[in-house]
Amino acid sequence: MIDRVLGDIDADLDTALSRLFDWLRIPSISTDPAFKGDCRRAAEWVRGDLEALGFEARLSETSLHPVVIGHLPKPGAPHVLFYGHYDVQPVDPLDLWEVPPFEPRLTELQPGRKVVQARGACDDKGQVMTFLEACRAWKATEGGLPVGLTVLIEGAEEIGSRGLPEWLLANKDELRADVALVCDTGMWDRAVPAITTSLRGLVYREVVVRAANRDLHSGSFGGAARNPIHVLARILADLHDSSGRITLPGFYDGVPETPPEILAQWKGLGLTAENFLGPIGLGVPAGERDRMVIEQIQSRPTCDANGILGGYTGEGNKTVIAGTASTKLSFRLVGDQDPDAIGRTFEAFVRERVPADCSVEILGTGGSRAIQLPYGMPALAKARAALAAEWGSEPVTIGAGGSIPIVGAFKRTLGHATLLVGFGLEDDRVHSPNEKYDLSSFHKGARSWARILEALATG
Repeated sequence: MIDRVLGDIDADLDTALSRLFDWLRIPSISTDPAFKGDCRRAAEWVRGDLEALGFEARLSETSLHPVVIGHLPKPGAPHVLFYGHYDVQPVDPLDLWEVPPFEPRLTELQPGRKVVQARGACDDKGQVMTFLEACRAWKATEGGLPVGLTVLIEGAEEIGSRGLPEWLLANKDELRADVALVCDTGMWDRAVPAITTSLRGLVYREVVVRAANRDLHSGSFGGAARNPIHVLARILADLHDSSGRITLPGFYDGVPETPPEILAQWKGLGLTAENFLGPIGLGVPAGERDRMVIEQIQSRPTCDANGILGGYTGEGNKTVIAGTASTKLSFRLVGDQDPDAIGRTFEAFVRERVPADCSVEILGTGGSRAIQLPYGMPALAKARAALAAEWGSEPVTIGAGGSIPIVGAFKRTLGHATLLVGFGLEDDRVHSPNEKYDLSSFHKGARSWARILEALATG
């Protein structure tokens, strides 16, 4: 049975690419109101594709862009919820694109390696289409899917899934499933597939320190007037100790240790400071010194300054003491770390370091918790076996350094555990000019999902 399905995917590859290209041509940039109509067009396109596959599909409104919801039940079989998104990132800076971002094309990156180039090729239209092409092959060869399926495709993932949590809560009764699937992650490398079992959570804050009521002449006031840039620099420096650990009181409460067998698997992957940091011009890991690089980027929490602003930053010299300085920071969380508690602790930490002549404003509230799948989850074992059969190598069980907030919403609102299986690669230039998706990722991704659907159908 599966051989017929896989054969259909192979034979239909050119037509599948044509369908993907049609979708990629729609500039569904969710953050820019000028593209609101294009976002709806992208939603209508995928609704039509679901209907062509036999789904009962519709657009459902949110507070921003509509979601696409499609149902194809199979009584007596396990029921699966698949999630993806049709919105894409802005394309700026446009002059760095080698091809127009919404004119997709198949190019040869190097001999024998073809890629699809376009905005959304990997994130997330190409990934979504691997799943839909697997469904198409099952329908074409077997007349139906081996499982019941609900497909949910949203249009605001790139701006924090705005409006979706409320929509999930209002529509949770039609989203019942045995397991949720997300295709918005990546492989370990071009030959080794991966299943993401953890996602770091996120706390984001902006700190604004104000001192004098205007910028001051540093010759007249230097040495006497408080400099808010210095205040911010001290706060930022105090957030880490000399070993790379974060110094907020209680910050590591709820941080779990990774099981020894998983650490052994990660160690065997050979990720070193040289091969991870070398390509970006670095070589010395900045995280906790007693942790492997792979732990630092996957299973350990972080604190990073994302930007700092104050005083004169234009060309040439302007000798001033700034009246105001600000910084933006993000914390990536793991395990059971509480974003609200960390936010409160951070605020107290900052206020303790602001001198009397300054005031401080801390912007931003809340955050998202980390997600950790149980390593003994039955669906995880089934997906591992299916991926190994397709790729000829055992998939790696990894954590993701980034955050996908909707996975947490699935758990909290729907009670679903989520399998994150994706076929992106490190060099796909996601969110950057010249985004691409390997043809092998698209082709073997569809074959992988066909196998996973079969595996999930078994008891």
